[in-house]
Amino acid sequence: MKFTALLFCTWSLLMAEVQGQKMEGLDKSPMDRAYYPDNFAHDRKFAPALIAGMPAMVKVTYSRPPKNGREIFGKLVPYNEVWRTGANESTEIKFYKDVNIDGKTVKAGTYSLFTIPKANEWTIILNSDLDFWGAYSYDPAHDVLRVTVPVKKSEEAIENFSIRFRKGNNNEAIMMLGWDTTLIEVLISF
Repeated sequence: MKFTALLFCTWSLLMAEVQGQKMEGLDKSPMDRAYYPDNFAHDRKFAPALIAGMPAMVKVTYSRPPKNGREIFGKLVPYNEVWRTGANESTEIKFYKDVNIDGKTVKAGTYSLFTIPKANEWTIILNSDLDFWGAYSYDPAHDVLRVTVPVKKSEEAIENFSIRFRKGNNNEAIMMLGWDTTLIEVLISF
């Protein structure tokens, strides 16, 4: 009887362990990263410029929500409101050295990347607060940079929100943010 009870307890613990290891389904907005330079580019059409052997200068970590037939800007992502620039946790951008954006110096470090989309222009925001969900805790008092960039139209619809880099002139990179038919370009100088 003791052996049966011991066997039952052991079996119960093993089954509980197996049940506890079930994996959740795939995230609907998977996390991704974009680097400049991107020596491991997986989408050469969107990120055509590679600089072999050059160390990373910028890294962006973000989540990629899908369009799924929805109207994106002005509807799903309201105009004139702070957006987390992706999905899930706030998007983060890391500069490995000091950079210049629109004539303003940004010190090396990691920042949250927020945007305020409008029909014809977006405000790009770098904020010193990190590690929180969405833009719900966004505090403009911690903004490090605010610049305005024009909206462009992409040649074709982009199904999942994407951030990629391409080489600019000399010591410049262009960070591209694209979703649906909207494309934003931010010039970063090193």
